[in-house]
Amino acid sequence: MWRVKPAWQGRRQLAAKLHVPELVAQLLYNRGISEWQEARQFLQPSLNDMFEPQHLTGIDTAVKRINRALTDGEKIVLYGDYDVDGIAGVAILWHCLKLAGIQVDYYVPHRIEEGYGLNTKAIRRLAEKGAQLVVTVDCGISTLQCAEMAADLGVDLIITDHHQPEDKLPKAAAIVHPNLPGGEYPNKSLCGAGVALKLAWALAQKFSGAQKVSSQFREFLISATGLAALGTIADVVPLQGENRVLARFGLEGLAASKDTGIKALIEAAGLTGARLDSFDIGFKLAPRLNAAGRMGHARLAVELFTRAGAERAREIAQYLESQNRRRQKVEKETAAQALQQVADLGMDSRQWRGIVTAGQGWHGGVIGIVASRIVDKYHRPTVVISQQDDKVMGSCRSIEGFDICQALEACREHLLEFGGHEMAAGLSLKPDKIEAFRNAFNNYTCQHLSEKDLIPTLEIDAEIDLTELDLKTVEIIEHLGPFGAGNPQVMLVARDLRLMSPPRRIGSQSEHLQLHVAGGDDHQAHLRPGGVIRAVAFGKAGWEKKLLDADTFDLVFEPVINRFNLNITVEMIARDIRLS
Repeated sequence: MWRVKPAWQGRRQLAAKLHVPELVAQLLYNRGISEWQEARQFLQPSLNDMFEPQHLTGIDTAVKRINRALTDGEKIVLYGDYDVDGIAGVAILWHCLKLAGIQVDYYVPHRIEEGYGLNTKAIRRLAEKGAQLVVTVDCGISTLQCAEMAADLGVDLIITDHHQPEDKLPKAAAIVHPNLPGGEYPNKSLCGAGVALKLAWALAQKFSGAQKVSSQFREFLISATGLAALGTIADVVPLQGENRVLARFGLEGLAASKDTGIKALIEAAGLTGARLDSFDIGFKLAPRLNAAGRMGHARLAVELFTRAGAERAREIAQYLESQNRRRQKVEKETAAQALQQVADLGMDSRQWRGIVTAGQGWHGGVIGIVASRIVDKYHRPTVVISQQDDKVMGSCRSIEGFDICQALEACREHLLEFGGHEMAAGLSLKPDKIEAFRNAFNNYTCQHLSEKDLIPTLEIDAEIDLTELDLKTVEIIEHLGPFGAGNPQVMLVARDLRLMSPPRRIGSQSEHLQLHVAGGDDHQAHLRPGGVIRAVAFGKAGWEKKLLDADTFDLVFEPVINRFNLNITVEMIARDIRLS
């Protein structure tokens, strides 16, 4: 279903004040921005737009406790999650504490053997090895038992997290969290690496003895925005306000980084010298980092960003590359089995508005990705469960407007543990509870989702004439990024287009389609620079016959700039078509 946003009456006035095309004013309005000052700030963001760390609940207490550890020569261990957000957050705090001369180590649990978050065996092992202060990164807010054990063992705990807190909070020396009850931090959707960056900022102020940090810490903090951008984009938090500022400047910092680990990762992904965007993070860099935790152990990814020298960094980056290829193979096999199970159990029918698949031996490192694939295909909240003998763990993905954590809360009687946020979560349960959970989850989704909710909607920013799509306009559209959750890629529709040449299949398996299009009534398009526009439809080779049979068609697309070999042109990424 296509849904074109209505034209805004004030677009001409805002465009005149900003000296931008009216289309840009419409795009700003679609993102909730209608005032001149707010629009100007959006188009020209600054690191000064970020909130001071002191607004975060618990941060002053955390800084005092870490400073005491420095004074007393205590050993600090950073305990991070195994995903990109946790990896990046651990690296940020590790560099900050090292810069201050603090004795610091890190611990990342094994995804399959230990599972998400703090665990009692790890806490006991760290205590035995002399840890006196454990600082969690991107985890810990729901682990009451581990917090009590840490206290019993004489280990102080500082929790830094962003996941949804429960009614009862763990016992800790400090909890730094953007969304605690009664908290006043303006950005409730700060990711784990973002929380770590704020703590590092506050520590830098403490160690510098002033609100304005020393030049050494300032250089570190600016560099650390790159790691925070990795976590922000990879964790799919809304790219609005402070998060967008972090992502924007962090992407620039990553591309220019001198850090050996970051350079090695970018080189392994074939992105050296490229203008990095959110797509590069989400689909190229993040999967390689996540492959460490999914297929092996995430501590290697943390080492890449902390202790590794140039040679070791290249070695780790190449290893992550091979692990990512292995992950892709395992993911493809698991997805095929899960999709077959959906069909076999009839979960693609109207009676099922929530999908739960389970498989013996499915690799726990890929079930989250498989859940996302099923959501993409069926547009239903999905849980994919891995059974490894008696160990049963699940990964959950949702659709817009459906809080997966609330659904799990309603099914709590069938689960051992669960946690996460509105769009993604994890769980564990006993093998004999899978079927009861599947039915309970479906019952909940049937009560809270209508048939209309299951129809994917293509949200379109505006209907345009191709003559509006000049280079200057698309360059300004680029400045609306980084794009992602909360700040979606600009989507436009042009109607009554015609092909200027036959479609051409491209790609290693001829799976993509290349088009050259112009306005249906623009008979001089081929004579005018930019009159004929190239469009690429990824994975849409099946459109070929339909387009050849059509006189004209409507096209939904993302406007982009192709800078290959310094030949700068406006192009389209085609998303959907309708015959006129």
